[in-house]
Amino acid sequence: MANSRESGRLKDASQKRVLDEASRRRRARKALEALEQDNFHDDPHADLVMSKKVPKFQETLDNRGGRKKKARSAEYYKQRFRKTFAQLVEEDRNYNPDPPNYMSAQAMPSKLPERHFCAVCGFPSNYTCIPCGARYCSIRCLGTHLDTRCLKWTA
Repeated sequence: MANSRESGRLKDASQKRVLDEASRRRRARKALEALEQDNFHDDPHADLVMSKKVPKFQETLDNRGGRKKKARSAEYYKQRFRKTFAQLVEEDRNYNPDPPNYMSAQAMPSKLPERHFCAVCGFPSNYTCIPCGARYCSIRCLGTHLDTRCLKWTA
């Protein structure tokens, strides 16, 4: 009768595989690389042209028959010539070789203990997933983690 009150989660934990620290770091690095790949893409709708002809009332009043060159905003050039983080760091290294620059910036180690945040919601967390080492803050976040994230990355 005492065994009927056991936690099902504890029994299942012994059957799951547990990753060592090197595997966890390798998974984290691969996850960051995948995020970096997803991070920068050209907007597929940037060159989309509306099919409907919309009358341009302001332009016809200003021109009075002459062709006016379209003024492009700064936002247009920001979108057109956007750079990845790696390109910005390389550019900073080439144009500003002397410190202080991005590559030479350092901060002293904190005197406070390290803070841990939930991998699901981002709130402070007190608990660690046994198989993968990810942090979670509540039973609800643990459920989300186990359903969608835990050991889902390929090693």
